[in-house]
Order: sequence, then structure tokens, then C-alpha cells
Amino acid sequence: MQSKLRQYFIYSLILLLVLSTFSGAGFANGSGQNASLSSVHLDLNETSSEPVTVIVELEAESIAEANYRGKSQSKEGLAAERENVISSIEAAVSSATINQEYDYVFSGFSVEVAQNELHELAAVAGVKAVYPNETYEVSSVDEAELIDAESFSPAMMDSAPFIGSDLAWDAGFTGEGVTVAVIDTGVDYTHPDLADNFGDYKGWDFVDNNDSPQETPAGDPRGDSTNHGTHVAGTVAANGDIKGVAPDATLLAYRVLGPGGSGTTENVIAGIERAVEDGADVMNLSLGNTTNDPDFATSIALDWAMAEGVVAVTSNGNSGPNNWTVGSPGTSREAISVGATQLPYNLFSAQIATEGGAKLESAAVMGHPGEDKLKEFNGDFEFVHVGYGEASDFEGVDAEGKIALISRGEIPFVDKATNAKNAGAAGAIIYNNVEGVQPDVPGLAVPTLKTSLTDGQKLLAELEAGSNTVNINVEFDREVGETMANFSSRGPVMNNWMIKPDVSAPGVAIVSTIPTHNPENPYGYASLQGTSMSAPHVAGAAALVLQANPDWSVDFVKAALMNTAEKLYDADGVIYPHNSQGAGSIRILDAINAETLITPGSHSFGVFTKEKGKEVRSQSITINNLSDERKRYSFNFEGTEGIKVMNSNNTQVQPGRTQDINFRVQVDASKTEPGYHEGVITISNGDETLQVPTIVFVQEPDYPLLNTLSLALEGGNLVGTVNAPGGAEHFNLRIRDADTGELLAEPAAASDIAPGIHSFSWDMTIDGQPLTERNYQINAYAKSGEFETELAGPTLTIE
Repeated sequence: MQSKLRQYFIYSLILLLVLSTFSGAGFANGSGQNASLSSVHLDLNETSSEPVTVIVELEAESIAEANYRGKSQSKEGLAAERENVISSIEAAVSSATINQEYDYVFSGFSVEVAQNELHELAAVAGVKAVYPNETYEVSSVDEAELIDAESFSPAMMDSAPFIGSDLAWDAGFTGEGVTVAVIDTGVDYTHPDLADNFGDYKGWDFVDNNDSPQETPAGDPRGDSTNHGTHVAGTVAANGDIKGVAPDATLLAYRVLGPGGSGTTENVIAGIERAVEDGADVMNLSLGNTTNDPDFATSIALDWAMAEGVVAVTSNGNSGPNNWTVGSPGTSREAISVGATQLPYNLFSAQIATEGGAKLESAAVMGHPGEDKLKEFNGDFEFVHVGYGEASDFEGVDAEGKIALISRGEIPFVDKATNAKNAGAAGAIIYNNVEGVQPDVPGLAVPTLKTSLTDGQKLLAELEAGSNTVNINVEFDREVGETMANFSSRGPVMNNWMIKPDVSAPGVAIVSTIPTHNPENPYGYASLQGTSMSAPHVAGAAALVLQANPDWSVDFVKAALMNTAEKLYDADGVIYPHNSQGAGSIRILDAINAETLITPGSHSFGVFTKEKGKEVRSQSITINNLSDERKRYSFNFEGTEGIKVMNSNNTQVQPGRTQDINFRVQVDASKTEPGYHEGVITISNGDETLQVPTIVFVQEPDYPLLNTLSLALEGGNLVGTVNAPGGAEHFNLRIRDADTGELLAEPAAASDIAPGIHSFSWDMTIDGQPLTERNYQINAYAKSGEFETELAGPTLTIE
């Protein structure tokens, strides 16, 4: 019998002030106490001599930070300070090996060290903080769907015109003279649609340490080939059979993610630094992890890159649709974080009825290869269960002309539908393997419906009872405008409570350039989706805005894209929350032509903690009048009852000048429910009306009690850590049947846990008996008062 930990979570954990361990049964022992850990932002095992790579931040300021603060800081001077600290570390820590060194937007270095010597490293004079060398993944949802040459059409690249790139081109702005850095998996700079965007200097490869930042080729023994960075670059600036948003922009490529599209913090920071020093005007990072916090080494680097005048654009993540799912570096304070939208489409309703008379109320269309095929998906069909829909699951199963009933999990939705098509299935029904909603996935190989876990269990029960026929009815419902993609991560950001994303852009079924890794036909096009695809739309838009307004600051570029964004509504006409869409979907020409800018483009009032009475704070935003005439602005606030924003209603701003708008925020706890409240500040001068999204938290924010779960197999035990950022009254490790959701065991528990990261170990038995062949869902559960969180972890397969 063999065990596999599929969907393995390797993301590093951060925000640890003092490592603590649960005292309840099943949890590891260990003190985790050391004063020097006040500067350590990662989980560790004090008893282990296993090496770990960390990022060290120095007390000495980076060159960019020193510049910002009006201080003198040279590379030579900082190098000398850094070498002093490194020498002290090497004297105190026998296992230390220095890797990358940084100075421009981050002051420090990466170092490999034994875990049990991290205390000594953190105690060295001159060390400000220690961060994990996090794993970053490309922010796309599924594998690229290659478009064959026969069916390819330049019209497939319809997302750039949708946000107004063609209008900007007609106005004379194509990105010429603006340099965009693509920090990613590398770029195939020989692709005919991209070759003219590169000069003699292509950028840098931090994976193989050379000046040829190409994608990982097929056959690399270290892992799978990549195409992600080339797809991103094409969306920014392709100029061939398809055109990106800024087709005449100059591109630079920085390969920081290697085989399989995975990389770590030490190379990402190095890529950011090199891009700034190489003179990039804009940088795009379509990568991320799932940890929601602004205080990462990469976020610090991006913030200082913005301070140096480089517009930093990053994807918001693909862990939506729930709040608090935005991940680093989308949590950066200054960078432009981007959510993903779906272009307008026709909406179809779906009904499923079983032979036994059950109606599946959750039935909905997930995706399809075309509306004609979907419209044919009506009538009575036999259905067969094929597990997770892997190719091997169809072996020995007669699926010809039938519906493949498939569980969510293990492989991408696209692969499930493709395997069903290859098996001759007429369509597919994918049921959820956990509670909650499933995403829409356009472009699937067969008509595919989706259901809840409960309705999936009904279908399984019908099969068990010998009933294998369903009636399907799919009908056209209505046309839907641009909407948020379900997978797009939502804010807000923990600790500073910022709205994220800042803006949104198309990120579903985006066609762009890729290398095929086929020597006979090396250049191709493919459809991908994710916030990886939305971010380069904004990076390209920033290039056009900068060309049109070369004297604008990075804050002006960001504000222009936010202030002029189009507000988005869901399929039922309900406006999306700020933390879903940000300020809205970008509109390039409007951003270029903006005459008034409000900075910042969104505003968090923060947390108001009073449980009774009124609490008042003074805050401000800034009006920037870019026109050549004096303007009078009116100010209005719309929000929840009990929350007031008060200021003088009219303000005059002279041409080319700025004016701070001071206001007072009042929260009346007796009239306001605890929780998260949105509002809008509207500023108008008669010709323009601009809206600034706002949020406020009344009493304790409703962030998840648990936000990161990390697991690994060690010997015969499953060991892991979980982050409880605000602590919890109760904690349980929960083991569920991954196929049915049934709770099988709670092998570890604790009460009154403190804020921070906690470790546990499970001997992989239930009621003292070894695990049998099954798929086990490993979840973490916590409860405090009325709040509870069950964090779904990976699936452990025993076979």
C-alpha cells in the first residue's frame, strides 16, 4: 500500500513573532522561545539541523530607501556594511552559506542555514529581519490550451481592444519608448510576434545565471517545460499576428521561475532589482503564493521599486471567490494588484433531473466548446462515474455517448473535460469535492455542468441504486456583461486592511504567444486564464499611459487607471464588492486623458474598536488638478448608516496644483453592525465625477481564523503547521472522506491557542487502526465566539 500527498502545499509560512506549539493531543512539543525571534518571520524546527534558505534584511537602508529619505547611500558603502554583517554571521553560524546579495530595492541577502542555528543568525548585530525563501508559482488556473494553426485567428486576441487599447493606438500611443520588464518563467524572445520588442540585451536568467532568459525547454531533467512568461509578454506587447496592449513597447525578460513554473523569493527579489537597475519603466509579476500579508521581502522590494519610479504590476492570485484570499505579492502596499474578469458572454441555465425523480438545484453550466454544442446538450443521457476524470479513470469504462460524472480535484477542469472527450463522452458533470462553489471555466472540450457536493452525492446514490439516466435541459438565459472571474482572489489585506485588487482586467480565455517546444513548429498561440493573464493587460496599459504622460509619477499612473475604471456588476446586476473588483475594469484612453486624479485611488479607514458610542478619526486624500484651469470640487460620501465622513463640501484647486482634502470619519457603534463596511467617496467638478472606494472595519475584522496550512509526510507521520493570525478558542485537525465530505476523525485538538504558527503531528491512524485505501481530505478547523473557519488542505491518497 502506497501513500501520495497530492496537491502538495509547499508555501512558506510567515508572520511569526514567537513560534508556538499546541499542547493538545497529537501536537508536537517544543519551546520555540527565543527573544531574537522577534525579527524572524517564518516557521522553523529548532531541533532540526536540516538546511533552510532564508532572506535576511539588514538595518542598513537600501539605496532606493535612502534616496527616498534624502540620505546618501552608495553601492560601495552598503556593500561594506553588508560584508560586515555577513562576516559576523559566518563567525556565529557554522552552517551559513550566502547566495544572492541585494542592495538597490532591498538591503540584504539570501543565505542557507541549519534551522537550529537561525536563532544565532537573527541575533547578529545589523540584522533587521529574517524572511522565508517562499515558493512562488505562476498565477494561471489551467494548462495552456494550444490553438492549432488551422483554427487560429488574430481576432481571438479581443481582450486588448475591449479595454480600449485600439483607441489609444488611434490616438498615437502604442508604447513606443517605454520599457516593460516581464519577471516570470522567461520569454521566448525569438517568437516572431515578440522578436522586434527585444533589443540586443534581453534581460537575465536567474535560474541558470546567464544572459539568455529563455523558457524552460522540453526535456529539462529538473522539471516541466514552461510557456507562461511568453504568454504574459505577448499580452503586454506582441506585435505580429496578434497585438498586445502596447505593441511598440520594449521588453526585457527576467527568468526567476524555473522548470514547472516554480521559483523562490531569492530570485524574485533579484529580478526586481535587476529590472529597476536596467531602466525598466514598468514591471509585471504574474506570480504569487497564498499568504495574505503585506510584510514580505518581495513586497518591500516592490514598494521601493515604485518609489524609484517603476510602475510595478502584480497578479492578485487565483484563490477566490472568498474574501481574504489575496496572496503575496498582490498584497504589496504600493504595487498595482490586478483581479481577473471575464469578457461579456451569453448565460445559459441548466437543469438536471434523475431517473429516480431527484432534481439537482445547484446545477449550472461550467463551460463548453461552443454555444452550438451546448445547445445540443439536452435530453436523456446515461451517465458513468469516472472518479477524478484522469485518463486512467476512463480505462475499462464505456463512456461513448454518455455523460462522465467527475469529482473535482487532483487535475485541472480542462484536463477532465479533455479526457471525457477523448473517451467519447457526450458531456460531463463535475461535482464539488468540498462545500462551496466551483468556478466557470470557458472553452472546455465537452459541454460541462457543475453541481454542489450534495448534488454530486445524489447522483452517486442513484448509480448505487441502479439508476444511471439523467435528463438535462440547457436553455439560453441572457447576455451578461464583463464580470469578475470566480477564481480571482479577493481582499482585503490583513494588518493594514487595504482594498485589493486595485483594478481588474480580462483574465479568462486570453489568447497570446507561446513556445510550442516542437522543433518542427516552434511558435504558437494558446488560451490561458488566471490573474496572470489580467496583470499584463494592466502593465501594457501603464506603458501607454506613460508614453502619453511621460512626466507622470507612478502614483499618477496608478490613480489614473483606478479613477477611470469601469464599475462591474455580476450576472444578476449586483455591483461587485470593492475587494472583488478594486476600482473596476481599466479603460485605457480614459486613463490617458484624465485631468483630475485622486490619490490614493482607494482608501481604508482602518479598524474602529469602540463597542459603544462614537469614535472619530481625521484622515485625508489628495486632489490633483492636472488641467490648465481652476476647478471647484464637491465631495460626497455614501456608506453604511452609522458611518459618516465629514468635510467642507467645496474645494477650489488651482491649475496644475494639488490639494489635500482633510475629513473626519465618525463611526457610531450603536448604529453600526460589527464587521466590514464599504463606502464610496464621490468627487465631482461638474465635468468629471470620480469615485474612491472605501472600507472600514467596526470592531474585530472577520478575517479567517486560519489562513495557511502546510503539510508534509515524514516517516510514518503527517506533520504540519497552521497559522492562526488572531488566535482561536478551539482548534481541531479534521480528517474527511475527500469524495463524500464525511468527517472521519479529529486526531488533534487544542484550546485557547495564541496568535501565530502552531505545529502538529498525526500518526495516520484512525481509532488506532492504519488508514485503508481511500482519499482523505486533511482540513484545519478553528472557532472563536461566533466565528469559525475550516481550511481545506490537500488530499492524502492511500492506494
